[in-house]
Formats: sequence, structure tokens, C-alpha cells
Amino acid sequence: MNTRRLQKLTGPVAETGHCGIFLLRMLGSIRPERELFVSVLQQTYLIGARSLVIIMICGFFVGMVLSLQSINALQQFGASDQVSLLVGKSLFRELGPVLTALLFAGRAGTSVAAEIGLMKATSQIEAMQLMAIDPVRRIALPRFLAGLISMPLLTAMFNAFAILGSVVFSIGVMGLDPGIFWSKLHTGIYFVQDFMGGVWKSLLFGGLVSLVAVYFGYYAKPTGEGVGTATTRTVVLSSVLVLIFDFIMTSFLV
Repeated sequence: MNTRRLQKLTGPVAETGHCGIFLLRMLGSIRPERELFVSVLQQTYLIGARSLVIIMICGFFVGMVLSLQSINALQQFGASDQVSLLVGKSLFRELGPVLTALLFAGRAGTSVAAEIGLMKATSQIEAMQLMAIDPVRRIALPRFLAGLISMPLLTAMFNAFAILGSVVFSIGVMGLDPGIFWSKLHTGIYFVQDFMGGVWKSLLFGGLVSLVAVYFGYYAKPTGEGVGTATTRTVVLSSVLVLIFDFIMTSFLV
């Protein structure tokens, strides 16, 4: 009984260390070769470009909802002209990177984990090892780097469409002055504190989601149930890690 309890306590620690070793193994296999460059570009299209539609739609309506809630709150203090500043701060600092990472985990993270898990179930990874091909370098590394590249770009698209949604609602529906809207946004958003803080967060979140996806996919049990478990664990753990590290980074960036 004590042994089982000890295993439950040490299991997450051991798996964290195993994941860290897997990350070092991936980074150690990086070589400046054309084959890797082409593979990363291909995966960036599959992981990033194919996630654009859901990112843009969600960003647009998040911007509209933020504007609606902000105007309703600010009107009580006669400060409805500050809506663009409030929306911009919320997006660039927090909501943009976090919501994009959560959407990315649900759309691309599960896809990567399921794809690699299916390769494991159909013995493709074992076949590569028999042919003296490193499956970590050939399969996991391009998808990890593609996720790392895609997340900041997807976050930028999310923020852009959220601002567009805010413009449509605030100016088009509520009739706020366009000049005041854009001037408050321009003067209130700081490059280092707001914009670059969101960029660093998106890079970290992209690395976390991609690492979790390729790790669980690579070490999935070679069965249909194992692949399903890997995709579920990818979404759950990625979402939890994104929120935890968002709090940690915000504590340092404030």
C-alpha cells in the first residue's frame, strides 16, 4: 500500500523528468539541413495555417464581447471612450496568448498527438528505428519547432481580429468616435510591457503545447485506446500548464 502511494507521488515527477530528457533529445538532434527546414515548413502549414479559421473567428467575437462588457462597465463612470485601451491591454497582455494557446491545444495539439500515436500503433516508429532513422528527429522535432513558430503568429492574428471585432462593435454599433478609439489604443499600449510580454508568453505556450503533444503521442500505447488517452492527456495537461505558466510569467512581467 505504501509503495502504491509512493508511486502515485513520484510518478508525475518521474514523467516530468522523462519529458525534459525527451526535450533535450529533440534539441540535441537539430541540424541545419534542408530536409529539416522543409519538414518544419510543411508542419507549420498543417499545424498553424489550418488553425487560422478558428483563431480568427474566435478572436473576432472575443473582441466584440470584450467591448460589450467594457462599455457597459465604463459607462457607469462616464469613461466609455477608454474601451479601446481596456480591450487592448486585456488582449495583448493576457487573453490573446492564453486563449490562442487553449485553442491551439484543442485544434493542433490533439492532431499532433493523435498522428504520432497512430504512427506508434501502426509500428511506423519501430520501422524507422530498424532503418537507422531517428524517429525523434524525423517525427517529433519538426512538429515541435512548427508549434513554436506558429503560436506567436496565431496570437498576432487573434489579437488583430479581436481589435477588428472591437472596432465593429464600438464604432459601428455603439457609435464611439473613431479618432478617440484609435488614439487611446495607440497611446495606452506600450511595446515592451504589453506587446513583447504577449510575444514571450506565446512563445512559451507554443513550446509547452507542442512538447506535451509530441511527448504523449510518441509514448502512447500502440492501441486505439492508447491514442485516445494520449490526445485527452494532451488537451488537459496543456491547458493546465498554460494557465499555471501564465500566472508565473505575469508575476514577473508586471
